[in-house]
Amino acid sequence: MKPSTVAELLSQNKTQVEIEIKGWVRTFRANRFIALNDGSTINNIQCVIDFENTDESLLKRITTGAAVHIKGTLVESKGKGQSVEIQVSSIDILGDSNPEEYPIQPKKHSFEFLREHAHLRTRTNTLSAVMRLRSSLSFAIHKYFNDNGFYYMHTPIITGSDAEGAGEMFRVSNLDAKNPPLNDEGEVDYTQDFFGKETNLTVSGQLEAETFAMSLGKVYTFGPTFRAENSNTSRHLSEFWMIEPEVAFMDLTGNMDLAEDFLKSVLSYILENNKEDLAFLEQRLIQEDKTKPQAKRNEMTLTKKLRFVIDNNFKRVSYTEAIDILRNCKPNKKKKFKYIINEWGTDLQSEHERFLVEKYFKCPVILFNYPAKIKAFYMRQNDPDEKGRKTVRAMDILFPGIGEIVGGAQREERLEVLKEKMAALNISEEELWWYLDLRKYGTAIHSGFGLGFERLVMFATGMSNIRDVIPFPRTPQNADF
Repeated sequence: MKPSTVAELLSQNKTQVEIEIKGWVRTFRANRFIALNDGSTINNIQCVIDFENTDESLLKRITTGAAVHIKGTLVESKGKGQSVEIQVSSIDILGDSNPEEYPIQPKKHSFEFLREHAHLRTRTNTLSAVMRLRSSLSFAIHKYFNDNGFYYMHTPIITGSDAEGAGEMFRVSNLDAKNPPLNDEGEVDYTQDFFGKETNLTVSGQLEAETFAMSLGKVYTFGPTFRAENSNTSRHLSEFWMIEPEVAFMDLTGNMDLAEDFLKSVLSYILENNKEDLAFLEQRLIQEDKTKPQAKRNEMTLTKKLRFVIDNNFKRVSYTEAIDILRNCKPNKKKKFKYIINEWGTDLQSEHERFLVEKYFKCPVILFNYPAKIKAFYMRQNDPDEKGRKTVRAMDILFPGIGEIVGGAQREERLEVLKEKMAALNISEEELWWYLDLRKYGTAIHSGFGLGFERLVMFATGMSNIRDVIPFPRTPQNADF
């Protein structure tokens, strides 16, 4: 007989059928009732043992965390909270769990504690729900791009270029750390390194994705990226996953259309396919809010927040218009913002972005045409405005609760303009000769955006710390597991 999953049994209409199942014991009470879970659903299935006819030594081995193989009959449940249960005919212990040592006991644990036991934390309801949602979002992303004619490409993890120009990269080297070879200037001689040059872990696959977009038309990447930023905030990781589509012959307007449609599609997918996990996480947030002061409570439930994105058209506003709104708003005039907006050219903070979304427009917002000085070199430069201010065709998408979730732009397709911008920022043409070639041979307008996957998972699950939406978080001073 093929073992069933808990999800399959709980969705079955038939009873009085023989089944078998494998899973982990969540609780065992009164020497009779096992709450069994196998990861297929947030719900447990109750397994009822005839303890009077079960060997006492076996009963002692049925402990929280133990792996078991159960055979029995699926019957209508007599208790509350479940429609069916299993009358156990036989039980085998596949793996014992010492109740005095097992850390994930059936009680409330702090997220900090669970991070210290990341290898076991998905045995809790909250983390298992988060990881199932993470998996569904991954599938929805691939499905969306596949359904819309995109090709999936894998960009290099080891690279010699810094796409963001921030310099916060992890070096990749096999040189002797204690005694590296030196050149005539007394500096490390990377020509003797494995790749013959200085290399790093990638911060973005965008530049490489552009090369494929300029031959395949529509491509996307979905892979790991790395930032050596010494930040311990609840929104930063040193290793995270990025989704980066790039499309040839698409301008900034098309880029905004694509990003809005994409976000609505993947969030709609989990609303339809992860109802139980979302319901659990929503109730968790509601209960958590009851312990907070009124001012710090969530204004929307998790489901309403998702519907807020799916059901509203995204408001498109220029950076210049947004600055005027922020400069004249009450929180700014009364100095309620931590970062006061005084002049055009200021880089917006999450408090400003959330004000625009949650208080002013009351819908998701796309800001576009940012000052050139606060954006990357590869963004398409606009003609100066009437005040001589230089902007680029960049766009950021702002969501409730978090602010920026997507950043993108129309790319600079003009060779000479791109070379001028690189020279002004001391970016080597020799290092990016291949990127410049795209502008020499069949250049065309093209656009794309980047979405930090963990930020999206945070939004979809309501989790407040990014360390709790990735299986094994990598942060400063932390590379456990």
